Amino acid sequence: MTRPDETTPDATAFHRDGLLEGQPALVTGASSGIGYAVALELARAGCDVAINYSSHAQPAEELAHRIVSMGRRAMAVKADVSREDDVVAMFERAIAQFGTLHVVVSNAGLQRDAPLTEMTLDEWNGVIGVNLTGQFLCGRQAAREFKRRGVVPNISKAAGKIICMSSVHDVIPWAGHANYAASKGGISALMKTMAQELAPSKVRVNAISPGAIRTPINREAWSTPEAYADLMTLVPYGRIGEPSDIGAAAVWLASDAADYITGTTLYVDGGMTLYPGFTHGG
Repeated sequence: MTRPDETTPDATAFHRDGLLEGQPALVTGASSGIGYAVALELARAGCDVAINYSSHAQPAEELAHRIVSMGRRAMAVKADVSREDDVVAMFERAIAQFGTLHVVVSNAGLQRDAPLTEMTLDEWNGVIGVNLTGQFLCGRQAAREFKRRGVVPNISKAAGKIICMSSVHDVIPWAGHANYAASKGGISALMKTMAQELAPSKVRVNAISPGAIRTPINREAWSTPEAYADLMTLVPYGRIGEPSDIGAAAVWLASDAADYITGTTLYVDGGMTLYPGFTHGG
């Protein structure tokens, strides 16, 4: 079992050959956690990257500098993905900078937790606005650009790739998190509908549903040996996920190696969705 202060083997080695060379990408919510790792792994795979943030510019700008030092182009762009004008402007800036986009990862998300009977409408609307409406707005703008440009055969078999970042809570109920679980369940239906509609245009749409990942937002769940051991009762594979695990999955889904995959959710969860409570007969 991996301890909370240990790191896992580098999950990115398989794609350091430029799988996504010449395919500019935009990643929302990329100034920390999973989004940061996804942006970094896409850059390692050959992408120029637009790094979206909502409030704190410095981490996004530092990531942009890091990507530039790797020989790629990068930009940090502020936008609230729940606001239509912000999203439209963000895509316009990224396309002006890079010429086009080939990969869009809608990762931005938040939690505002409360018991159902105490949850306010603002808490509900805030989470739905970022987690679900943001996916719609980004998916729509991505699809417009991909359909406008079409397939560029020497770059990719697809006209574009949309990856919706979801959660295992698109299928696992989560008491005290009704807004969050509802938003993730909604992403599943939205993703499949976009995939169905856009497939004739050779636009692929898929989702990644992470399980327990070592990020600041859930530090309390893994930062002590006791908390980590408790968390592992939910993870049959016996270790917490690293952000690079999600980054590697995103690179693969965006690559031509996954060209026949659309409308699918990839669970990167160490088996969390396998109902581990039933391991010994329930």
